[in-house]
Order: sequence, then C-alpha cells, then structure tokens
Amino acid sequence: MEAEGLDWLLVPLHQLVSWVAAGAMVFGGVVPYIPQYRDIRRTQNADGFSTHVCLVLLVANILRILFWFGRHFESPLLWQSIVMILTMLLMLKLCTEVRVANELNIKRRAFADFDPRHFWHWSSFTDYVQCVLAFTGVAGYVTYLSIDSTLFVETLGFLAVLTEAMLGVPQLYRNHRHRSTEGMSLKMVLMWTSGDTFKTAYFLLNGAPLQFSVCGLLQVLVDLAILGQAYAFARHPQKPVPHAVHPASAKAL
Repeated sequence: MEAEGLDWLLVPLHQLVSWVAAGAMVFGGVVPYIPQYRDIRRTQNADGFSTHVCLVLLVANILRILFWFGRHFESPLLWQSIVMILTMLLMLKLCTEVRVANELNIKRRAFADFDPRHFWHWSSFTDYVQCVLAFTGVAGYVTYLSIDSTLFVETLGFLAVLTEAMLGVPQLYRNHRHRSTEGMSLKMVLMWTSGDTFKTAYFLLNGAPLQFSVCGLLQVLVDLAILGQAYAFARHPQKPVPHAVHPASAKAL
C-alpha cells in the first residue's frame, strides 16, 4: 500500500532520469571537442587537432544512421549520430580555415582532383562537404539495395561501431612508438574514458544491438590502455633526444 502511494513520485522521477540519460547520450559525445574548438579559435592554430578524427567519426556515424534504417534502435543513439556529424563538420570548417590562413603554399587542393596524396587535406571546407555527401550517397545507395539482407544490415552496424571504437588506436600506437605521451591531453583522455563508460552502460541497460555493447567495451579498453601508458611513461620517462619533435595529439592521427 505504501509502495503504491509512492508511485506518484517514483514514476515521474524515473522518467526524469531517463530524459537526463538520453540527453547525456545525445550531447555527451561532443563535450570533449568544445574546449578543443575554443582553443583553436583562440590560438588560430589547428596543429594540435587531427582532422582524421573528424573523418573517422563522420564515417562511423553515417554508417550508424544507415544501420538504423535496417534495424531501428534507441532514438537518442540516432540523434547522437546527427549531433556528432554536425559537430565534426564545424570542427572541419574551423580547422580548414585556420590551416589555409597559415599555409605558405597557396596551391589549391580540391576533392574533385581525386588525388590520393591530398586526400582529406583540401583547401576548402566545401571539398570536405562534397566528399561526405559522395560517401553518404554511395553508402546509402548500397544500403537501399541490400536493406532486406539481415547479414548486410548486421555487418553495417558492426562496421559503424567498430570504426568508432578504433578511434583511439592510432593514439595508442603513437604513444607506444615514441615511448611517451608528451603533447597528449590527459584531461581529454579522462573525458573520453568517462564518456565511453557511460555510453557502454547505456547500451547494456537499454538493450541496444549487440554490436554497440561489444564495441563500446572495446572502446573503454582502448581508453584505459592509453591511461595506462600515461601512468607508465610518467614513472619511467624517456631521456630527451635533441631536436626531437612530438606533435600535439588528438584521439587519432
């Protein structure tokens, strides 16, 4: 009887917690990039952020949206992909403008040149948009033709989350190769770890497709491995080499 009397409080409280969790799921992934965006605008220097991060996240989230057409999943996860795509496009726009403004080489590089040597290193934000639209069009057309294939749909979902899960691997390799985490923001990695942990817990608790949970766990393990590197290399720092340059790092090359 007493439990029933508390329903008026517990039901809306549960609903509120669900809304907060969904909101954190949608917008939490972009939070680590806000200080990076502000720092680039303030310094007018984009060397510390690799636009390959944008490439990986754009591919991963476009594939995830296409996966939704074959197998519907939680709406917050769909909106998360849309928000992340918009965020990465904003990052690309800023980085391109800053890089071009600081470049001494005035030769224009365009997506329409189809030169693999300059892939994802073009002179205009419009070229990046053209590339993203071309990839979306081709992937969307293939998905439309194969949407009735369960194997294709499940593989598409796996590729989407696996691509995102591998985002930290280049950073892990770079740290291992240099035997140092110099230039890497520990605060950023901690934000990635907490965000990926929350995201994985959300997947597990809300019955998301298996691909999401497995790759979320993999992403957390990669984040923890990077934190382990930071701890190990701090305890046993490498002797400085004259004129050695350790480029500022992002989560991917």
